[in-house]
Amino acid sequence: MGGPPEPAGRGGPGPTNPRPHLPLRPLWLCRVCAAPWPCGAARLTLVSEYAHDRVALNIYLCTVLHDAAADLYRLYPDTGPDPAALFARFLAWVPRTRPPAEP
Repeated sequence: MGGPPEPAGRGGPGPTNPRPHLPLRPLWLCRVCAAPWPCGAARLTLVSEYAHDRVALNIYLCTVLHDAAADLYRLYPDTGPDPAALFARFLAWVPRTRPPAEP
């Protein structure tokens, strides 16, 4: 499936255009900080990029969770990733939308 959204800026990394925190597959570690992806910086970027479409963010993260689970199960067939840990890593942190206020 498709990868994370491309950064808005043009050109290479630099002070005004930092390197995006993208996943290194099949390990699913951040290419910049080596933390499990999505790292804190990637989460902030994703929330910002999908600020007006939280449903699309959840769909995207479900897609990458599926890809990560497949990759990690191939790498570690005996132990595999813990499903609860994958859920926490990819989806549990997404801010929830508030239900509409009742009149």
